[in-house]
Amino acid sequence: MATRSTLESRPPSASAVERVRLLTFTTLFAIGGTERHVVSLADGLDYSRFELEFGCLRRSGEFLEQIQARGLTVNEYAVARLYGPHTVAQQIRFARYLRRRRIHIMHSYNFYPNVFAIPAARLARTPVVLASIRDTGVYLTPRQRRVQRLACRLADHILVNAEAVRQWLTAEGYDPTRISVIRNGLDLSRFTPPGDDASLRRELGLPAGVPVVAMLSRLSRMKGVEDFLDAAATVAERFKEAHFLVIGDTIDPDGSRYRRELEDRAARLGLQKRVTFTGFRLDVPRLLSAVTVSVLPSLSEGLSNTILESMAAGAPVVATRVGGSPEALEDGVDGLLIPPRDSAALSRAIAWVLEHPEASREMGRRARARVAEEFSLQRMIRETECLYARLLESPPRRKRIAGSIQSSSKGSEAR
Repeated sequence: MATRSTLESRPPSASAVERVRLLTFTTLFAIGGTERHVVSLADGLDYSRFELEFGCLRRSGEFLEQIQARGLTVNEYAVARLYGPHTVAQQIRFARYLRRRRIHIMHSYNFYPNVFAIPAARLARTPVVLASIRDTGVYLTPRQRRVQRLACRLADHILVNAEAVRQWLTAEGYDPTRISVIRNGLDLSRFTPPGDDASLRRELGLPAGVPVVAMLSRLSRMKGVEDFLDAAATVAERFKEAHFLVIGDTIDPDGSRYRRELEDRAARLGLQKRVTFTGFRLDVPRLLSAVTVSVLPSLSEGLSNTILESMAAGAPVVATRVGGSPEALEDGVDGLLIPPRDSAALSRAIAWVLEHPEASREMGRRARARVAEEFSLQRMIRETECLYARLLESPPRRKRIAGSIQSSSKGSEAR
């Protein structure tokens, strides 16, 4: 939890009367980088200053129980597409809710929530409309990029998690003066240096002492899982005891088809007995403590929580040089960076880690130290709270907030 005496910005004017009402809008609560981020922020937010609730497009996911355990409101606005009469009706419903609850800040995350929620929040005259974009948009079509750019023009500000994302948005035509960078943060105390968890190895069917090469990611074609499997086949020929983990799963209703494709690919590569697909796991720190090398061959990233979590656990990291990954890792110092879509380079980097255990452990120690210094959860929470306060403090927004409070008070007196 952040030390509140270190907060650098005074509470917004509305806090003299009531807490700042913040609504976070996300797609769902499945295991993923954005979802893990919003849960961490919800856990660390200063509730003496902020009153938090959630909106979502799908009320599901592994983190939902954790959100509900805090007693936080979660409302679903289910839509099959981002256009059509039903979608407009749901946006109007959301706008009415924002006005009824007198929400001060509506903060949406990534493409679908941004396109759905920002116009509704502007219709509701929400004082602060904040969009988050957390990757460099490789998965978006040109049309989707245009639609998101139009939606974000209605937002007061855009929050990104890496300088690489800010540069990409600027090149796409976004106003750089309305973009802020707050890098991801995590709680270092949850992660321990590498160790040999015998019970975990038994659970995963891993022999004691064998090297473990893990990829921790949502299963998506943008994450480079095929490249990981191809590299694993090469590494498996040289390191006969090495075992490989694919930690994560798909979130799409028809995602099981893609997982079967990956399992078939592993079988064709002769890796049936060497690769384990674990599915989603909530015990990430425990898993990473047993990993010899953590691999993320993604084709697009903002600032990957997987990379930061692996660094925090002291696991040597091999990642592709995309998005904000070079902002987290310095190649050859606290990790190894390779080109995307290059399974040969990936296999060479994994082999180097396995061949140089002492140098790799030192790399992991430097990585953990860097996370502690630059990517703490306390810093991320403090900077986000300060951004919220700064956005609320502009005179037009203070006036709108005061007007909504006065109107509400008159309504209460009339009743």
